[in-house]
Amino acid sequence: MKLVFAGTPEVAVPALDALIASGRHEVAAVVTRPDAPAGRGRRLVASPVAERAEEAGIEVLKPVKPRDEDFLARLREIGPDACPVVAYGALLPRVALDVPAHGWVNLHFSLLPAWRGAAPVQHAIMAGDEITGASTFLIEEGLDSGPVYGTVTEEIRRTDTSGDLLTRLAFAGAGLLVATMDGIEDGTLKAVPQPADGITLAPKITVENAHVDWSAPALRVDRMVRGCTPAPGAWTVLRGERLKLIHATPVPERTDLAPGELSVGKNNVYVGTGSYAVELLWVQAQGKKPMRAADWARGVRIASGERLGA
Repeated sequence: MKLVFAGTPEVAVPALDALIASGRHEVAAVVTRPDAPAGRGRRLVASPVAERAEEAGIEVLKPVKPRDEDFLARLREIGPDACPVVAYGALLPRVALDVPAHGWVNLHFSLLPAWRGAAPVQHAIMAGDEITGASTFLIEEGLDSGPVYGTVTEEIRRTDTSGDLLTRLAFAGAGLLVATMDGIEDGTLKAVPQPADGITLAPKITVENAHVDWSAPALRVDRMVRGCTPAPGAWTVLRGERLKLIHATPVPERTDLAPGELSVGKNNVYVGTGSYAVELLWVQAQGKKPMRAADWARGVRIASGERLGA
């Protein structure tokens, strides 16, 4: 089939690569978000998908909005059979959805109907799910509500961050997306409506959402830190300044600390929670680079009885 691929961040690149390498389908163009300011200089930078497409010699379309007339006219000129989508980052209007004969097929990083929305991987970790996966589905105007073509499953490991898990799902999902395109072309794959039960929502996690509550149980704190790593980053406060928490681990044998209370040893930093303690392993102080928590604690000279979050 002739395809127009839509995607923006790094997590979409494995799917684009897989479609290019399949040899069966033609990626005629790529749709991605406009160049955005990045880095200290805030210069405009192309998205990872745009950069990969340009390397491959594929036409890149960067509409400000996917209802822009110039974009829609070019999409009609290309005449795609289907438009595979991975983390494009903009809502597609009906006028765009109607262009390809087989519609727009989204690769979503959850087992639908669980975790519909912008942050399915983060929410799956934070909820303590043991299994997640990826789904391909036909995009409708509702939020991730379209009929499903196929799924792959993935275990959530005990130490997974959302970055770890999303990387694995990006590659597993890339194979699923290619297989879905093959099945649509063959006529052997039919989309099945999602069940009405089991719907959960995964809205974008803001910086404020990532503020750690030390009165919560240790396992919930651990899931918060892992689910918010690398973005937006779980955080707490010490002496009026934010401290980003990059890596922590529960320590069930330490039950002597109050919520947020710090205990600093030569090579360890423990914090009390609503159950037992967690050990801070890597942190990032405001305006600093990531560092081992023990090195950070030595530098700030934690006083006896000091608490995070106070």
